[in-house]
Amino acid sequence: MNWIILTSFLFFTGIVGLLSWYKSRKNKIKTLNGFFFADRSLGFLLVGGGLLFTNINTATIIGENELAYTHNMSVMAWGMTSVLAMLLVSEFLMPMYLKLGISTTPDYLTARYGPGIGKLVSCIFLVSYIINLLPSVLYSGAVAFNGLFHFGDVWKTDYWTTIWILIWIMGTIGCLYSLLGGLKAISTSDTLLGFGIFAGGLLLPFFGLRYLGQGSIMQGLHILLNNHREHLNSIGTAADPIPFSTLFTGMLLVNLYYWGTEQYIVQQLLASRDLKSSQKGIAVACLGKLISPLLLNLPGLIAVHIFTHLDNTAEVFPKLDSLVSPPFIAGYIAAIIFGAALTTFNAGLNSSSTLFILNIYKPWAEKNGRISNERHMVRAARLFEIMICLLAMFIAPFIIFVKNGFYTYVQMVNGFFNVPIFTIMFIGLVTKRVPAKAASIGLAFFITTYALTQTVFDLHIHFLHILATLFVITCGLMLLIGKFYPMAQPYGLQINTLVDIKPWKSRHIYSCILLLLMVLMFILFSPLVLAK
Repeated sequence: MNWIILTSFLFFTGIVGLLSWYKSRKNKIKTLNGFFFADRSLGFLLVGGGLLFTNINTATIIGENELAYTHNMSVMAWGMTSVLAMLLVSEFLMPMYLKLGISTTPDYLTARYGPGIGKLVSCIFLVSYIINLLPSVLYSGAVAFNGLFHFGDVWKTDYWTTIWILIWIMGTIGCLYSLLGGLKAISTSDTLLGFGIFAGGLLLPFFGLRYLGQGSIMQGLHILLNNHREHLNSIGTAADPIPFSTLFTGMLLVNLYYWGTEQYIVQQLLASRDLKSSQKGIAVACLGKLISPLLLNLPGLIAVHIFTHLDNTAEVFPKLDSLVSPPFIAGYIAAIIFGAALTTFNAGLNSSSTLFILNIYKPWAEKNGRISNERHMVRAARLFEIMICLLAMFIAPFIIFVKNGFYTYVQMVNGFFNVPIFTIMFIGLVTKRVPAKAASIGLAFFITTYALTQTVFDLHIHFLHILATLFVITCGLMLLIGKFYPMAQPYGLQINTLVDIKPWKSRHIYSCILLLLMVLMFILFSPLVLAK
């Protein structure tokens, strides 16, 4: 183990932790609003930083660099197409959410379809977080840290045991951070790490190119741009993990779900002090996504020219960092990786307890005459976080056995939960009389059919195309049910505004600029320019 790297890691991690505590120390967590939504007081930088770094986690950093190394730049589509999805959410969904004054996205479904659907979707969210989101973040963090610090060699343990130990260390630290700090501390650390990721995104490629060029950055860049040019192509074929055609089918739906419905993402936006701050924060996060390939993809491209073979390709990012970066900088990037793991893990824990307390436990308590005070609810939320944290730590090590790439696995499993929920949300938004029965049948049909295509019947069709096809079929099924069994009374919005909903005047100008930059990124990494 390189002790300079470890000391640097502890130094930078300590700074982030100390500053997060200092900025959130006056935020006394005695109410659910304070614990879950930071008293709806976040400015646009905290909102943007929270969105960006809750999204850019270790699963993203490890997974996207792995696919850039094993395939090409087509994986960057996840981040680039997020820009369009975020801007649509900013323009259409956030004004509605803030007008309704909701606390969770199932709150909208409860208002639209009734409490049964709200509770069902809350349970689906919780299952998704427990078996996929939280374990994948812990596993990828453990892989990264073992690659950086070689703990297995230090502890004289095999790889399986080492991953178990690291997962439990990270899970314990993350759980304590979430329990003690709430959303305010999470958003503050997200913002600090958001600035750190931009610096790290420049530093690692800098040292990687210098190493590749044997001391000359320009020579390293020349090698990167002229050798293995097929890896520079973002226009994926059917043989790639992300075929280009999927950008216009399932990927768009997945991104709309993620940025507009996923609770641990939307909760960052619901905590904003007003609509203007929310929309500005989304624009900041969009800019971050456009810059993020520096950290998410470029190291994987550089590694193509350095590592001819890796037994575990998921370790490509940490191995490159430990090889090319000076020890002090390697420790700094390790601190970013650690923060990326914990912030997403913490946000997932916080959102899980939000869903459980507000959509399941609190309604049950009120129905059974067990109305509790705010302190009791906060205590129940913390106990629930401990429980799901333990479950996630037990599940996480088994991700080591997945095939076809870790990141592809994460996105494929998400398909069981994300687009089905977005489908009933979409129908609820565009219609007024489709009933709860249609939503229940739609969810059951979508999840069951998708499960069969992924586990029983191999259709030889990309899972994103399958998601898009099932979206269209399920929408048609729900509309058909709505035609024959419509609601007696059409749904109408119940306004409950908690913050100022005056929109950001300049949003359309910045949206056009961001969309243009998104298109230019695809052109740059295509056979038209770099991948000739």
